[in-house]
Amino acid sequence: MRIGGSAVPPYVLRRSARSRRLRITIDPEHGLVVTVPPATRRGWAHPEGMIEDFLRSREAWIRRHLERQGRQQAELAARGGLADGASIRYRGELHRLRIVAGTGRRSVVTRIGGDGEDELHVTLIARDRERLDRVLEAWFRERARVVIDAEIARHAAALSVTPRTVAIRDPRSRWGSASREGRLMFSWRLVLAPPEALETVVVHELAHLRVFGHGPRFWAVVASRRPDHLVWRRWLRSHSLELHGALASPTGGRATEASAG
Repeated sequence: MRIGGSAVPPYVLRRSARSRRLRITIDPEHGLVVTVPPATRRGWAHPEGMIEDFLRSREAWIRRHLERQGRQQAELAARGGLADGASIRYRGELHRLRIVAGTGRRSVVTRIGGDGEDELHVTLIARDRERLDRVLEAWFRERARVVIDAEIARHAAALSVTPRTVAIRDPRSRWGSASREGRLMFSWRLVLAPPEALETVVVHELAHLRVFGHGPRFWAVVASRRPDHLVWRRWLRSHSLELHGALASPTGGRATEASAG
């Protein structure tokens, strides 16, 4: 397929009963993905012409995000993956990964500060040698729980809110969420980001316990605790693939999205 006189990658067409309009995503695994409503919905039986028109209108966006994705994948690959001597981000800073064989009852991860570069030392017992990603994820989850709970304790009282529950998970489409019942959820991968980025997401979700939606009142509440929230929201957007691909192959990551309408 050619758009605007130049070739673009072929797209994968997906049908979704939840879709109300055409949406495109730049998926780390599948490339350009187009999602449309089911064929049984009126006007969507043959969407090819509509898809090509929309892709043509978003050519610059598609190319920009494909190029950025390629650069980030190359950077992740250059860091060495999950191997001794590779680099991995933690609390916003790159750490050297050091892996040694262990003989204890469980694998242990220890952060060690160095003069030139901090390190994550992993003492890996025999049964975990094919599960380094799980060992690291378990440690990151524990650290995420500690720092997220600390940020909640620091900001909740000032915002006059009290979360009912706080869950640490691994969603692909968001960094955090809040329900009207006071349930908060955060991605453990925030612990890989700079502390300011993690704090911004915590403040964002706490603010939802006071104001739902994203109107001026909501953003005023967020800015009252993190005046620079735009900086750190932008950082998370630009480093999304890196954080979601940290313990996977360089092709892992989170999709970037655009929609029609």
